[in-house]
Amino acid sequence: MNTNKRQEGFSLIELLIVVAIIGIIAAIAIPNLLASKRAANEGSATASLRTLTGAEATYAATAGNGAYADLAGLMGQSLIDSVLGSGAKSGYNYAVATSGTAGDPTDPFGYVSGAAPQNITGVTATGTREFSSDATGVIYAQTATSTTAPSATAGSPIGQ
Repeated sequence: MNTNKRQEGFSLIELLIVVAIIGIIAAIAIPNLLASKRAANEGSATASLRTLTGAEATYAATAGNGAYADLAGLMGQSLIDSVLGSGAKSGYNYAVATSGTAGDPTDPFGYVSGAAPQNITGVTATGTREFSSDATGVIYAQTATSTTAPSATAGSPIGQ
């Protein structure tokens, strides 16, 4: 009779060590993943504001007779897609505020497009900065204080 029994598999200690190592790796990786997602959301917001600037210029030169449009007007002319036109995209809220009175040279047409994070606090924050732009095409950034898209340009120009 064979008295040596062969035991196969992992011991409880070995399994606990593996679980502890996975936990340590996750504790390091998850905050970096969330920071990368916030950075990607902010990059998407600036790209969307550039899209809105181009769409506003096209609208003013064609359907608007020099005037600008809000998100619904731009979407109605198929200058932006329905996702951006809905006012929410990639963790950011968007809005376009138009100004000016037709035929009044003392009240020129203008617009401000803005983007603000949908959540600005905690680990689930979708961004830390809000962005704004106007007909000049300059995009401004400042620390987000609200989830409502700004209706005036404020902050520092990005890329400088």
